[in-house]
Amino acid sequence: MRKLGRILLIDDSEADNFIHARRFGKMNIAEEVVVRANGQEGLDYLTTPLPTGHYPRPDLLFLDINMPVMDGWTFLDTYQHLADEHRARVTIAMLTSSVGDSDYARAHAYAVLDGHEAKPLQKEKIRALLGSHFPHITHP
Repeated sequence: MRKLGRILLIDDSEADNFIHARRFGKMNIAEEVVVRANGQEGLDYLTTPLPTGHYPRPDLLFLDINMPVMDGWTFLDTYQHLADEHRARVTIAMLTSSVGDSDYARAHAYAVLDGHEAKPLQKEKIRALLGSHFPHITHP
């Protein structure tokens, strides 16, 4: 079975992180799930070398919009200017609990953003995201 190497969840909601990490685990879609509580912690994670000397390069990054310290929008503004070695490999999906169309419209302005999903993520949405961005991944 082929899996993603690493999923990075950047969200201040412990409950959502628990639900999402557990769902990813049950679906068996990644070798590792890393959780950070806000955008600054996410940037610090991406720009700090691992013991191997390489930078972490998640395959998939889920980003909450509303967080303390650094929100999702500020994270994206900063992320766009990071060196390639600090950026995730492929896909970033923004997560939101808001239902307003303004977030969807604003999200489309970011070229680095590949999706915008409501929380909590449902299996069907995860499957659709994997199918469109990672067709080589087996997802039950």
